[in-house]
Amino acid sequence: MYEQSVDRLACALGGKVVLPPAFQYIPSMLVSYDWRSRHAGLMAIAAIAEGTGRVMQNELGKIVDLVTPMFKDSHPRVRYAACQCIGQLCTDLEEVIQEQFHEQLFPVLVQALEDPEPRVHAHAAAALINFCEGVEREILLPYLDPIVERLLKLLNPGGDQAAVKRYVQEQAVTTLAMVADASEGGFAKHYPTIMPLLLSVLQNADGREYQKLRIKAMECAGLIAIAVGKEVFRPDSNALIEQLIRIQKSPQDVNDTQLSHYLMATWSKVCQALGEEFEPYLPVVMPSILTTASAKADISVYDEDAENLEEKEGWEIIEMDGQTLGIRTSSIDEKCQAFETLVIYCSTLGSHFAPYLSQTLEITLPALKFYFHDGVREAAAMLAPMLLACGKQSNTLTTQMLSAIFHQLISCISTEHDSSFLSSLYKCFCDCLRLIGGPASLSPEYSHGLMEATKRQLHSIADKRKARTQRVQREMESGGGDEGLKEEMGMLEEIEDYALEDMGRCLQMFDGNHQLLIAVGSVKELGMGLYHGEEED
Repeated sequence: MYEQSVDRLACALGGKVVLPPAFQYIPSMLVSYDWRSRHAGLMAIAAIAEGTGRVMQNELGKIVDLVTPMFKDSHPRVRYAACQCIGQLCTDLEEVIQEQFHEQLFPVLVQALEDPEPRVHAHAAAALINFCEGVEREILLPYLDPIVERLLKLLNPGGDQAAVKRYVQEQAVTTLAMVADASEGGFAKHYPTIMPLLLSVLQNADGREYQKLRIKAMECAGLIAIAVGKEVFRPDSNALIEQLIRIQKSPQDVNDTQLSHYLMATWSKVCQALGEEFEPYLPVVMPSILTTASAKADISVYDEDAENLEEKEGWEIIEMDGQTLGIRTSSIDEKCQAFETLVIYCSTLGSHFAPYLSQTLEITLPALKFYFHDGVREAAAMLAPMLLACGKQSNTLTTQMLSAIFHQLISCISTEHDSSFLSSLYKCFCDCLRLIGGPASLSPEYSHGLMEATKRQLHSIADKRKARTQRVQREMESGGGDEGLKEEMGMLEEIEDYALEDMGRCLQMFDGNHQLLIAVGSVKELGMGLYHGEEED
């Protein structure tokens, strides 16, 4: 409770207020004879890092000097807290701490991987993930060998297997995956040792108690395959694919909610690693992906207002068109992942994706209006031009497909209320237009339709901006006008400006002096200038 409270306090008040009193206490706590005080001091640094990060950067050297000796503390809970502290600092001060203090921090984290206490060496492996997420490849490479060597010992320690802690193995596999991803090609020398271990896990870890280890091994194998590249991975690709097919065909445990997610993700990584050589496996993966991607949202309609309803786990309550709806989030998250996977397959395979072009297009175009999940719509907007390119390269694109794509895009542009997605729609339209040879190749019907849709959007954005200006003026006249409101309106305005810029680029493709470009400029000027660029900030 106190840890959460100090975290919230730091986020609310910031570093200038919180750091001075906090560090009146923390240094003396870290040298206390009582391990609980030393533990609390480290956990406090971790808790306040997020809220005080900007100010803490100036004192980071002193903080690192305070924390690193604690990795040698006599009490395992204090050493665990040191791992927690560094892991949290790596997240909250990402890139800054890695760039400036990797020479001090890598050695203590690597050493902690050999800590005699399993909870500590597992947490050191977890902290390394946070470290690697913000580290440059060149900084990581000198430490790669000792890290991998120790993680392999945790994964496959030898001796009495009954004494091996499964959570340590799970964490070691997760960290190996992250290290491989961060080090890219530099990981190739460790590949011959690690891949057989992962394949062994996938082959033998079948019991319910091994569920987490198995999915982590899948993820790790996929990331390593991408890191080392096709030439290194190819000899083992069949063995990994056979295991994935076996797992996919095995009876599914209804309580294992993560397996399908990790299977889909690993298949997409194998595709990225093998490139066009993945084509023969499309019949294995595509049926389930198309089924998941075409799934309808699982919705309940409520009579009460949203604020009076309590959200059930796995459900989200939203208001849409004057109705209160409950949506099962797991099914639409799976739908989103399926579309993101289709983007990977289509972009990686190009013309080789052609056998599934028609089916994929049939579910992609309606997904542009799937208002329950922004991720689904964004993925569909990325996928549409890729499918068009695939059809063009493979000579399987029909005039009906082209008509369907442009008809749906113009319909979406005309009715879209979200300025952020409006940007994506204009980018998608421009990409599709380039692929067919520019505006000259577009039928007059669709050119006219786009201009009408654009006029409609210009009127809509102009009306929103006028209403916003009037609201701010009313607030100011009544003595209100709080900063939160201005910030929110500034963000909306910034998103609209991006949409207007993409709209302008699209119009310029038709005519560099298009008359609607003047209207775009006029609507932009209706903004109140409530947001600042990064430099002004």
